[in-house]
Amino acid sequence: MHTEVSTGAALWPACLDVLAQELPEQQFNTWIKPLGADLADDQSKLTLYVGNRFKLDWVRAQYASRIAGILESLHGQPVGLELALAPRAAPMRPASLTSTRPAGAVAAPVAQEPLSPPPAAEEDSAGGSGFRTRLNSALTFDTLVEGSANRMARAAALHVAGAPGQLYNPLFIYGGVGLGKTHLMHAVGNRLLESRPGAKVLYIHAEQFVSDVVKAYQRKTFDQFKDRYHSLDLLLIDDVQFFANKERTQEEFFNAFEALLAKKSHIVMTSDTYPKGLADIHERLVSRFDAGLTVALEPPELEMRVAILISKAAAEGTEMPEEVAFFVAKNVRSNVRELEGALRKILAYSRFNQKEISIPLAREALRDLLSIQNRQISVENIQKTVADYYKIKVSDMYSKKRPASIARPRQIAMYLAKELTQKSLPEIGELFGGRDHTTVLHAVRKISGERQQLTELNQQLHVLEQTLKG
Repeated sequence: MHTEVSTGAALWPACLDVLAQELPEQQFNTWIKPLGADLADDQSKLTLYVGNRFKLDWVRAQYASRIAGILESLHGQPVGLELALAPRAAPMRPASLTSTRPAGAVAAPVAQEPLSPPPAAEEDSAGGSGFRTRLNSALTFDTLVEGSANRMARAAALHVAGAPGQLYNPLFIYGGVGLGKTHLMHAVGNRLLESRPGAKVLYIHAEQFVSDVVKAYQRKTFDQFKDRYHSLDLLLIDDVQFFANKERTQEEFFNAFEALLAKKSHIVMTSDTYPKGLADIHERLVSRFDAGLTVALEPPELEMRVAILISKAAAEGTEMPEEVAFFVAKNVRSNVRELEGALRKILAYSRFNQKEISIPLAREALRDLLSIQNRQISVENIQKTVADYYKIKVSDMYSKKRPASIARPRQIAMYLAKELTQKSLPEIGELFGGRDHTTVLHAVRKISGERQQLTELNQQLHVLEQTLKG
C-alpha cells in the first residue's frame, strides 16, 4: 500500500512503515531505524544522516534507490534523497521515534565495520548483578498472546523460567519465521530475572556466538570467552541453524553446552527446523539438542490471529473492531510478523487519511498484499505443488484412486487448501474431483491433528507452506 502523503512531517515515518514491512527485522533495526532525517520545507529533498562512513556507503548501495522509490510513491512526485554523515557536535535525531515500529525493538549500536550486515542487537539491559543480558524487557509472557499454536511451547518455557536447570534441559523451540520463537526466549529470561535478579542470563543470536568465537581466536582471549559463557545460569541462543559448517564454533558451543549442563544451568535454543532436520551440524551436538524437550511453534489459528491483532492494536493505543480483525486474520495467515506488518499498514493508512478503521479501509490498505496472495495461492497451485513434492501426478489429486501413496498427499493438499485459500469446504471438495465436503473436513481434521504429533509431517508442511507463499 502506497498512498499519497501530503503532510510533509509524515513522509519519512510513512516511508519507515513501508520499509519495516518489506525488510527483515534485523536489517531494519541495524541499517534503517538509526537514521536521522531532515525534510526540506518545500518537501523537494530529504536528507538522511548516517553514523559513519561505512554505514553511509552501505545504506547508499543497498537501500537508497528503494527509499527514493517509496518516497516518490508516497509523495506523488520525486523527492531528492541525500545521504550525509551525522555531525558529531549535534547528536542525531532518530527519525524512527515517530515510526509505528512496535515498542521494544531498538536499534543496533554502531559496530566495527563488518564484512556483512550484523544481526540487530536487542535491548541491552542488565540483571541485578550488572551482567549484560541483551534481553528485550518488552518481550514477556504477559505480552505473548496464547493459543493452541503456541500453548505447549509456552507452558514448557514457563516451567523453565520457574525452575531452571531441572526438567526440559535443553529446551529446543522450532518453527518458521515470525511465529514468536524469539519472544518466548526473552520471556523466559525476563521471568527468571524477576524471581532471581542476580542470575546471569544471556540472550544471543547464533551469529553473534560465531563472531565471539572468531574474536577469541584472533585476540587469544579464550579464557575470557569461557568465563563469559561457562558461568551463565541461563543461555538463550537464537537460530542455531547458523552453526552449520562452522566446525570450530560447534566445538566451542559443545564445550559450553556440557559445562552449563554440568552446573545445572539451563539452555534454551531456537531453530527453523527440529534437531534432526539440522544440516551440517555434528551428530553429537544434534543429539544434545534433542536430549531435553523439543517443541514446535505453529502458524497461529484464526482465533489467535484475531486476538493478536486486537491486542497489538490496543498496545498502539488504537481500538480495532472485531470484524476488521477477522477480515485481516482470514487474509494474513502465515505468521505473527506478517500480522504486525498488516496492522502497521492499516494504522498508518487510517492516520494519513484521517478515517476510522473499517473493513473497506483495511482492504484498501492491504490491497498489494491481497492481490499477491490471490495471484499466488490457488487450489490448483496447491495441488500441483503437493503433487510435485510427493512425486505423484496432478491428476491423482482429483482421481478416485485410494492407495496411501496418493490418498495421503491428497489429504495434505485439502488441508493446505483450507488453510491457505478462502475456499469453502464444498468448493474445495468440488476441485478435488467432486468430493463431498465431509471428505474434505475429515482430511483437514486428520492432517491438523497429526501435524501436532508427527515431527516429520510438520516439517513437510512447513516446507510446502513456504514454497506456496513464495
